[in-house]
Amino acid sequence: MKTVLIIDGQGGRIGSALAERLLAGGCPCTLMAIGANSIATSAMMKAGVRQCATGENPVAVMAPQADIIAGPAGILAANAMMGEVTPRMALAVTESAAKKILVPMNRCGIQMAGVEELPLSEYIARAAALIDAACRED
Repeated sequence: MKTVLIIDGQGGRIGSALAERLLAGGCPCTLMAIGANSIATSAMMKAGVRQCATGENPVAVMAPQADIIAGPAGILAANAMMGEVTPRMALAVTESAAKKILVPMNRCGIQMAGVEELPLSEYIARAAALIDAACRED
């Protein structure tokens, strides 16, 4: 069974929405969540993720072990999300061999060319579908 690591910060809205969709859809994977802060972690726990942690070190430890890493695009950028994504966290995510499935956000000074403007709920639905499909591969 593949492991999906959801990483989110600030209020954990994207991470919790992804978790809710994946759990409701019966995604055949092990879900884990790491919040950059306790509020984000709490939101993902409320969404139903049972294996949760908070902070920089859990990201550094778990990113290399994950098969899939999901979250807002800012998890790739050091100091993103108002400084919540530390350089060590961003490095752990980018260096991980895991497939990265990210929700595009035109914040944190990152704008993605070729990505159509959609409501956040649609980005989350598309990301959840990609994660589900990746979990069913092999």
